Amino acid sequence: MTGTGLLVIGDVVTDVVALHGGPARSALAVGTDTAADIVLRPGGSGANTASWAARLGTDTRILTRVGFDTADWHAAELRRFGVRPHLRVDPDRPTAVVIAMVDVTGERSMLTNRGAGGHIGTGDWDESLLEGVGHLHLSGYTLFAEPGLQLSRLAMAEASRRGVSISVDPASTGFLRSFGVERFIQETLTAQLIIPNLDEALLLTRETSAEGAAETLSLRYGAAAVKLGSRGALMARNGKLAARVPALTTEVIDSIGAGDAFAAGLLTALLGGADDEAALDAGRRAGAEAVTVLGGRPRILPSELGTNELYPLNTN
Repeated sequence: MTGTGLLVIGDVVTDVVALHGGPARSALAVGTDTAADIVLRPGGSGANTASWAARLGTDTRILTRVGFDTADWHAAELRRFGVRPHLRVDPDRPTAVVIAMVDVTGERSMLTNRGAGGHIGTGDWDESLLEGVGHLHLSGYTLFAEPGLQLSRLAMAEASRRGVSISVDPASTGFLRSFGVERFIQETLTAQLIIPNLDEALLLTRETSAEGAAETLSLRYGAAAVKLGSRGALMARNGKLAARVPALTTEVIDSIGAGDAFAAGLLTALLGGADDEAALDAGRRAGAEAVTVLGGRPRILPSELGTNELYPLNTN
């Protein structure tokens, strides 16, 4: 490693979070109104991971592309948690928007418009971003449009040349299917660690168990940390199960960002020299905290509240 910092390449999103009172889609009344608590939150898988990692004490920076409409707000929100934002502002497109409908169990369904984030590319890259960095983390969303795929190739090649380790989060089963499973694997084999959830791990391997999927992925990448939600998480290395932790019991308000927080806790611990079990424990603790907060970022402390916020902050 050439440093101890973390560089995240990924998306920044404006999240519209609707917390409604029934189970899953059955609570949505077709053709009329459904009561819900609706808030705006800064989000995006890459930005969430960066925010959690910075809050956990890691020197973190993010490369992302935002729209002309909310660039200043998103930059301020990232700095609030200690992230060093490298935001490329798209003069022609708005920031990506996700409408997340969250049911009483904390499960969510999402409508996504990638906006400016879908146009990040090699023109946004600067080799100086890797100065002081020991690890590059890549959100899978970056690969799912051609400009971002080219950027991912460039960043991974430069990181490898400098001896910087690499991880990748597959991000979305829907986008994975459209992009192509084998294509995704081939494009990301430079990474030494993959951090999928269970659905993504099974899709990527055609295995039928978390253990089998983790072991298969670790044969290709070297290591695989599979997020199992209420069942905890496990890690495999070089084809063998290396560690496993159960989930922590907590009240689930909103599952948005839990996997991003897990990745941040895991990577922060690994960067600090932790073994696999300790790293999984750090990941599950961050994930457990994330599900108690509405939105995908860490809890906002009262002392951090501004007087001119663009959205109604909720400190629960």
